[in-house]
Amino acid sequence: MARRVRTPAWHQVPAQGGRCVVVTGASGGLGLELSRSLVRAGAHVVLAVRDPAKGERVAARLDAGRGSAEVRRLDVSDLGSVRRFADGLRTDRLDVDVLVNNAGVMAVPFGRSVDGFEQQLATNHLGHFALANLLLPRIRDRVVVVASQAHRSGVLDLDDLNWSRRGYRPYAAYAASKLANLLFLAELQRRLHAAGSRLRATGAHPGNTNTQITANTGNGMLTRVGSFGQRLVGMPPERGVLPLLYAATMDVPGNSYFGPHRLRELHGWPTGVGRSRAASDPDLAKALWVRSEALTGVGFPLGGD
Repeated sequence: MARRVRTPAWHQVPAQGGRCVVVTGASGGLGLELSRSLVRAGAHVVLAVRDPAKGERVAARLDAGRGSAEVRRLDVSDLGSVRRFADGLRTDRLDVDVLVNNAGVMAVPFGRSVDGFEQQLATNHLGHFALANLLLPRIRDRVVVVASQAHRSGVLDLDDLNWSRRGYRPYAAYAASKLANLLFLAELQRRLHAAGSRLRATGAHPGNTNTQITANTGNGMLTRVGSFGQRLVGMPPERGVLPLLYAATMDVPGNSYFGPHRLRELHGWPTGVGRSRAASDPDLAKALWVRSEALTGVGFPLGGD
């Protein structure tokens, strides 16, 4: 079993002064709590959000401490928005120490993104895949991938990632997108190493945390049951965010993956955790990368293969 590593409270996080962190989905839930902790520790945090007005309201409530925050529009399910966001950082010559791929949707009804991709694949994987690769030349430290224990039941059909032939099952599509997150994590780290880069990719999952991710399932009963269960037994966001905070700030090796330490990784302090056999399959990771490049039109920018 992986060794337990207790994460410090926010005021014990390594000083983040002079560091810039981009957090997707930063206007609520885990993204908000992560941003709050990083700003308090001295970081400049870019709140990458779909609704800038909501983001500005959130930014105004952050206890700035030694850090600061700014709001930029990003709809990670829209590749055009992803490109505009990346172009904006380049234009402003804003270097990024850490990119946290946090935004996500869970078990939503079938729908397609503006680019024609299944909505959960577009939001949870493809948009973040494109964002990370577009920003890599400006990143100085790491990319953090936010996954889920749901990846363990995930199955990827590389010939039908968009659920065009199969009958759509919302939770199965969510689990597949979370499996894609961990395959991306592993293959990104392999490519960084092959390119001789000192950048690293790390990952984390929040266990059972009380957020609003189950609020848009389109199934009234599932939404009510999920929301009730999270309120009843879920950790508060300020606890659930600790594995993400650990992955974003601690000196840990590339391709490390953190989650809560207790039974089934549902609650507790951050520790190194395992992943499914499929998530550890290097051939599947490479094949998904090639397919993701073809779908997004974005490739690895640092050389190597």
